[in-house]
Amino acid sequence: MSFVDRVTVEVHAGRGGDGACSFARFKFKPKGGPDGGDGGGGGSVYLRGNGNLSTLLDFRYHPIWRAESGVPGKGKKMTGATADDLYLPVPPGTEVRDEETGALLGEVLDDGDTLLLARGGRGGRGNHGFATATHRSPREWEPGGEGQQRRISLVLKLIADVGLVGEPNAGKSTLLSAISAARPKIADYPFTTLEPNLGVVGLSGSRTFVVADIPGIIEGAHEGKGLGLQFLQHVERTRVLAYLVPLDAEEPAAVYAKLRREVALHSPALAAKPHVLVLSKRDLLAEDADLPSIEAEDAVATVAISSVARLGLEDLQEAFWRVVAAARLAEQDDGSSTKAADDDDATWDLDWGETDPGHD
Repeated sequence: MSFVDRVTVEVHAGRGGDGACSFARFKFKPKGGPDGGDGGGGGSVYLRGNGNLSTLLDFRYHPIWRAESGVPGKGKKMTGATADDLYLPVPPGTEVRDEETGALLGEVLDDGDTLLLARGGRGGRGNHGFATATHRSPREWEPGGEGQQRRISLVLKLIADVGLVGEPNAGKSTLLSAISAARPKIADYPFTTLEPNLGVVGLSGSRTFVVADIPGIIEGAHEGKGLGLQFLQHVERTRVLAYLVPLDAEEPAAVYAKLRREVALHSPALAAKPHVLVLSKRDLLAEDADLPSIEAEDAVATVAISSVARLGLEDLQEAFWRVVAAARLAEQDDGSSTKAADDDDATWDLDWGETDPGHD
């Protein structure tokens, strides 16, 4: 299955049903008065988080979504049926942006979260709603309101605890396969990882955390070179970063500095997250060889590993867990999380501004 993390879609809410113009005609009540019913409301369009999804692929082949319109009213004051709302399933971590301005409109972060994209039109009033003491036979009725329409961009940002950052062939995919059940593609040529991969790491005591492997970062990735800019977004939601520096690199310290610089240029907030320096491919050095000197004062830990020989993996996983647990605790203490602190319910509405067609 192809991994798609950016799509543009159009959403069209349903039109409200028209009100009816009708007069009651019964055998013993020849002038029963107006009895035209109201039209039903049009269906709205929502996003809904679905934890079983991991890509926006369906939207690539179906870029236009329309909710049903409301049913017109009928005589005998019968109100037309309100159309069902349309719910579009998306993976948790999906952002919604205005296609024209790029402004963030909302996001779906958890399974079951819903976000209103386009509100359905209001049903029109039937002529019975226009009757007054002095206007007893109104023939006026209202057409149904138009549903809202919007052109939006959906941007998927994977949610993980640890994000692996490194140059091509730094050993990220091998590490992910060694510490989790994930089986990403592994080969001895650059850019074997063409899409992000997630793996769940299980430790003793029912401790688990999620690790994300993204394609290799090269110099200039923040400007769009290589695949870095396209996939750096997937580590923006991680709690911890792990910079992988292979010990067979000519200048490991320079590699570390370059990775830190590219992440900082992409997002200063991302660069400020706690990180672990991982010296990979430890098996390529002699057992008594000294590790290269790398100034990593900001790193919370430095661990040398070999995913192939399974050296240092337990220490690395415990280091990851300590930082992830501390980050989770800090989020609980300050009342923040991946969702807004004041978000009491799981349904968000977009800010439509002053205009709201079809609604009071």
